[in-house]
Amino acid sequence: MGQVAADDFGDADGEARAPGLEAPGAVASGDSESAPAVSAKGICMRGPWGPVYGPVDLAIPAGGLSVLVCPAGTGRTALLMTLAGRMKPKSGELTVFGAKRASDIFALSGLAGIDGIDTVPESVTVRDLITEQLRWDSPWYSFIWQAGEAELVQVCAPVFGELPLPPLMEYFEQLCELDQLLLRIALANTKRPPLLVVANLDFVTSDSNQDALIERLIALGRTQTVITATVNGVVEQHPVHAQIAVVNTDRAELVKSQKLKE
Repeated sequence: MGQVAADDFGDADGEARAPGLEAPGAVASGDSESAPAVSAKGICMRGPWGPVYGPVDLAIPAGGLSVLVCPAGTGRTALLMTLAGRMKPKSGELTVFGAKRASDIFALSGLAGIDGIDTVPESVTVRDLITEQLRWDSPWYSFIWQAGEAELVQVCAPVFGELPLPPLMEYFEQLCELDQLLLRIALANTKRPPLLVVANLDFVTSDSNQDALIERLIALGRTQTVITATVNGVVEQHPVHAQIAVVNTDRAELVKSQKLKE
């Protein structure tokens, strides 16, 4: 399932990708002395009804799973979309693996779990979703047959790991919360971009399933930089690379603060 480009949003950078920009290689999660994968300095976003988030400062290390701890809502969603190059901040500076333009950051990242970006129609099968994604990834002149078991393993196994793969003929709406989100991640991650942004851990409400999700994101973090977000933070038994409290993402509080200043 293809995602819309950054310049489909009003705040996105419409410039073309710089020629010759190479995707960086995988970074070991233990390399704490390397430059951060994501650096944000005072980034802000505003919408028609006022501030959405910011200012936000971030330094997210390369490799592993980093968890942003902040309230759910439009501010957090917009921030994650910004980190993945799907939106451009109104002000401040954002750098992702050396890229600064939204279009360049878009090319280095995958984004999953954002309604409106990778929303899946409920009455479609796993086979349909995988087939569509493989067709989206292929050159326009290629003919892609309907996905079979080999394609299911190709797309889903790197994300699901030891967990059972979803049946090809199962409807998306019949999958459990964990499998739904893992499938959305798998579809967003077919090209294994250096940065993978997963909307939020709170989508999965079961504690045991959330633990399984975290472990799978940690596994993906062995070869990618993975960012997700949650309201409550991650329990200590999970060896996440970083857990970062993020301020100024609650839109209601930002609007209230702005009114007090006026």
